[in-house]
Formats: sequence, structure tokens, C-alpha cells
Amino acid sequence: MRLEERTRIARELHDTLLQTFQSASLHLGAAVLSVAQDSPVKNQLDRILEIMRQGIVEGRSAIKGLRSSGSQTPDLVGALTRIQDELTVQPDIDFLVTVTGRQKQLARDIQHEIYHIGREALVNAFCHSWAKRVELVLEYSDTELRIRIRDNGCGIDPQVLEKGREGHWGLAGMRERATRIGGLLQILSSPAAGTEVQLSIPTSLASELSLPHHTSG
Repeated sequence: MRLEERTRIARELHDTLLQTFQSASLHLGAAVLSVAQDSPVKNQLDRILEIMRQGIVEGRSAIKGLRSSGSQTPDLVGALTRIQDELTVQPDIDFLVTVTGRQKQLARDIQHEIYHIGREALVNAFCHSWAKRVELVLEYSDTELRIRIRDNGCGIDPQVLEKGREGHWGLAGMRERATRIGGLLQILSSPAAGTEVQLSIPTSLASELSLPHHTSG
């Protein structure tokens, strides 16, 4: 029943919101072509069109996740690393990925929530922070799994950080997901230091078993 409900939601999102977004993007793209290159609004329209295209990519990814049965558990590090490729981001952004400790096989539902928390943080860093450097750090220890996403961007407005932005549920969704899996989510942000999102989960809750060591034959 859970998969059936997720599939129904995915279908409705595709047939309504995503299709509408795609249609609006096509109309806007056609309109932008008729705007003179030296027009003062040309850059603004191009930026709006780019944001819409990013939203379509993110929407498709979300729909794909909803329709997935979850029978296969992809590599968390690889899945998070590929997010940069899914988005149209500035080529001069440095993206650094660090993994420490012995990776552990995570419970499927736990990994699903971790991935979406990490994805939301990375999308914010790549698309909205104006950062030049984004770091993804995963730390596996005997007691906990910790994921940190840092950027050197413009930071998040304190009011938005505390209460969220009207009509947007990204930060609230991250906190709800963390609570659901027994994790602790901390978000630190300032214009001078950028933003750091840190999620920590006790190993006893997150992992099913340690991944086997690879040996050469």
C-alpha cells in the first residue's frame, strides 16, 4: 500500500505540477528569444528560466524516488555526489567529497531519509547560496554516522532559518526527516561563514551491518 500511494502521488505530480512547470518554461524560453540582448531585463529572464529548468530536474528526480520500490539500496556517497551533475550549476564551484571511517550498510528507510536531507542541503548550497566551495563530509564511527554539508556562500536569513520561507518546506522537511529517524539536525549559518548542515545518527539506529572488507585475489 505504501508503494501504491507513493506511485499515485508521483503520477499526480507529473501530470499536474511538473507538466505545468515544463509548459511555463517552454513559453518563457520562447519569450526570452524575442528579448534584445541589450535589454535590461534579459539577464533576469535568463536567470528565471535557469531556475525553472533546475526545478524541473529536481522534480523529475523526486518523482523517480517516489516511484522506486526501494528494493535496491544505492550507494549513499555516490548518490549524493551525483546531485551536482543533475543540477545546472556554475562550473567554478569546487565540490569536495570526503568519507572517513568504515562504511556501513544502512537500513533502507534510514538511508532514504538521509539522502533526501543531504540532497536538500546540497541543492540549497549549489543553487541558492552563491557559494564558490561546497563540501560533503561523511564520517562513520562505531557510535554514529555524521554527514556535514558546508558552503562558503551568503548564508540563510535568520528569520528564514528559524521559521522557514512562506510556501517553502525544505528546511521544515529536513527537520521532520531527521526526527523521524532519530537523528539530530543542526543548521548553522551566517553571511560571513556560509552555511553548515550537520546530521548525526546513532549507529545502532542507522546501520544494518558493516560492509565487508574488500580483499584482492
